[in-house]
Amino acid sequence: MWRVRVEANDRTGRLTSAVRWAGPAVYAVALVLEIAYNDVPMGRARLLAWLGLGLVLFSLATPRRLPHLVRDWAPIAAILLIYDLLRGYADGLLFPPHVTPQIDADAWLFGRPVPTVWLQQHLWHGAQHLHWWDYATWGVYLTHFFATLLVAGGLWLYAHDRFGRYAAMVCVLALMGFATYVLFPAVPPWMASDDAVIEPSVRIVGVVWAQIPIGHFSGMFQKGTHYANNVAAMPSLHAGYALLITLYVWPLVPRWARVPLALYPLAMAFALVYSAEHYVSDCIAGWLYAVAAYSIVQFVADRMQGPVPALAN
Repeated sequence: MWRVRVEANDRTGRLTSAVRWAGPAVYAVALVLEIAYNDVPMGRARLLAWLGLGLVLFSLATPRRLPHLVRDWAPIAAILLIYDLLRGYADGLLFPPHVTPQIDADAWLFGRPVPTVWLQQHLWHGAQHLHWWDYATWGVYLTHFFATLLVAGGLWLYAHDRFGRYAAMVCVLALMGFATYVLFPAVPPWMASDDAVIEPSVRIVGVVWAQIPIGHFSGMFQKGTHYANNVAAMPSLHAGYALLITLYVWPLVPRWARVPLALYPLAMAFALVYSAEHYVSDCIAGWLYAVAAYSIVQFVADRMQGPVPALAN
């Protein structure tokens, strides 16, 4: 009888191990085919769909968590999708777009020309002479569209008790950003340059992407369904979410991982300013919003259920 039980346990262990590897393998193959035939899934709905599929396939070896998938993810998915749908309608909803306050702020901090113009005057050599920093700028900029959700997925899978607070922070930051876009629509550097308010600058991300044969903008700058808002520049949620990731993940990672984690918000800010997507003042505002969202959720959660114990390094 003992031997039969051992053999049964061995078979169960082998099956569980096979399922644990098979799910991620199937997902990886499917994602590669998706990118090859339908481009990189950049739109929020596609990203959420692929993330949901990944969470299911990565959880096949521990199916007991699957019943909680919809319950845990419904709030963050709903708020982010609604945010994307409504963000474009914030374009001039109550007030005309602001052009000069953020330029004046950058000029006060750094002088003239403002950092976007200065960086492009020294580093940008045109679409036919791209350098490694141009490709790095493109790559860092693109991480915004999936890094926040990937961190949420990783927490849900491997640190589930940490997922709820992070999801709440993501939602609070999105709502704070949307409210500001309604009350303070702000023109980004590339648009100010087009209107000759600042010296000429190039929207670098699009130029670099045209040289990379792995897809195109898809839903990133889609305007037909009001997905995008060209004057949703203050605060920069690209910068805000980059810092939010660093703030929340910092105590969860080993010491060696904290160096790239600390550099990520700085790299994102450089990419945003250099590529003419945001002013430095937009990025600073995004960082302040991230700190506010992080602090508000931590304070409320601690009052409701007590603090989450720190992980040992």
